[in-house]
Amino acid sequence: MNERLKKQMEFALEIDKEKNIIRQTHLSGNGRRENDAEHAWHMAIMAYLLKEHANEKVDIARVLMMCLIHDIVEIDAGDTYAYDPKSKETQKEREDAAKERIFSMLPEDQKKELIALFDEFEEAKTPEGKFARAMDNLQPLMLNDSNNGADWREHKVKADLVYGRHNRTREGSEILFELTDRILKDNIKKGNIAQ
Repeated sequence: MNERLKKQMEFALEIDKEKNIIRQTHLSGNGRRENDAEHAWHMAIMAYLLKEHANEKVDIARVLMMCLIHDIVEIDAGDTYAYDPKSKETQKEREDAAKERIFSMLPEDQKKELIALFDEFEEAKTPEGKFARAMDNLQPLMLNDSNNGADWREHKVKADLVYGRHNRTREGSEILFELTDRILKDNIKKGNIAQ
């Protein structure tokens, strides 16, 4: 096997570990907690289906790759719960170290390409980055809503934290933010999200 293919296959096997990273969000219908790979897959499908609602025309292939790779770093860094300010303090440092180790397994050109996509997602400044981030917000929100807010209630999540995260959805899609806002208001009214 040539060296390039060997590196690509080693990376492909390494990222299988993403299936072992368990998130706080439960599957719909009050199922078990989802893993990072399921979350990424679900986001990617949603991005493709909902691309017409992006604020700006997006290169959907870039968006799909951002969705699929954005949590690979959690293989080393672990899952950082969206509403845990304490673990958010060290998230960037942990994820930067993981990004370097994991993507360095690839041939140099692919390492650069995937790191650029990962960084574009994190910065959320391009239309693609903004829309991919909107999917990262919408997917768990949809699952939380399908479970009658059980995950929000379990963690006693407050409305200001939820809106702090979801207000960024409007940068990628005003239409999907309007949907998000209706879902959040409904869950606040039901007492699933604390005031």
